[in-house]
Amino acid sequence: MDHNSSEATLPTLDFSRFRDPDKQNGFFEDLRAAARTFGFFYLSNHGVSSALEEKIATIARRFFALPEKDKLAVEMVRSPHFRGYTRAGWERTKGQADWREQFDIGAEREAVAHLPVGKPWLRLQGPNQWPGSLPDFKPIVLEWQNELTRIAIELLQAFALALGQDKDVFAPIYRDAPNQHLKVIRYPGREAAGSDQGVGAHKDSGFLTLLLQGSQGGLQVETDGRWINATPVPGTFIINIGEILELASNGYLKATVHRVVTPPSGKDRLSVAFFFGADLNADVPLLDLPAGLADETEGIDTDATNPLFREVGRNYLKGRLRSHPDVAQRHHSDLL
Repeated sequence: MDHNSSEATLPTLDFSRFRDPDKQNGFFEDLRAAARTFGFFYLSNHGVSSALEEKIATIARRFFALPEKDKLAVEMVRSPHFRGYTRAGWERTKGQADWREQFDIGAEREAVAHLPVGKPWLRLQGPNQWPGSLPDFKPIVLEWQNELTRIAIELLQAFALALGQDKDVFAPIYRDAPNQHLKVIRYPGREAAGSDQGVGAHKDSGFLTLLLQGSQGGLQVETDGRWINATPVPGTFIINIGEILELASNGYLKATVHRVVTPPSGKDRLSVAFFFGADLNADVPLLDLPAGLADETEGIDTDATNPLFREVGRNYLKGRLRSHPDVAQRHHSDLL
């Protein structure tokens, strides 16, 4: 596939239409169309304040500007729960280095003291690392995570209704302990001579991803064998569908392949990605879709190199072990 991107644009959905009973049905139609055509869309009028957006963007910049020793003091390899800072080139997608530095945060929970046999994914639960030299980072990041969890649940209820289900059909698998995974990311620019992989082509494993982009583009979405630029649009989040919704809808909804191309030399790209997933102990149910929708399901994608599991924890752990081989080797060598 070539690197030329198509001029097609992703649709924009206005979330205020979901909150208006008279406009809901039209919103559901557009939601199904966007989800099935692209698996990605812009969400406007989402209800997160621009003041909070400004705060998270500013604290992200301040974190990445810290001296390297301060960032390495909270390096991910120190955390068996895959939390903390990763240097550019240290995370991998499909075995290739991703050119981005980032900080991973999960739900703030206690580590599981006595791990049950056969559930190795419970090792992923535990506390976050926080940069000691930037005390404002923790409260702002956790406020962002709480706020985006609220939006993600509301959006998940919209998807449930659009699929002809009760709005809380997914609640049993996220209510007790949703997987709240947040990445604060910086893609440094580099000369065009080398690889342009900011992050390689992949799908997301959760329910939904909510992405805040800065002004520098680079995100591309694969549709019909070509790449579409997801150009930044102020005041919107980019939303994409994860593998849980593909599994639950028997492929009516599809998790879509996407990637980030490195910015040119002298520029950088900042983004904050929030991945809303289910309880690590849950199994993904198979929804009983109404006849009109069930007729359009295509089954889930089967990829021998990336099998999909209905056990949420198994699916998520698979991705973490592959992406961070240094953490896997240090803390989980028995699983490799």
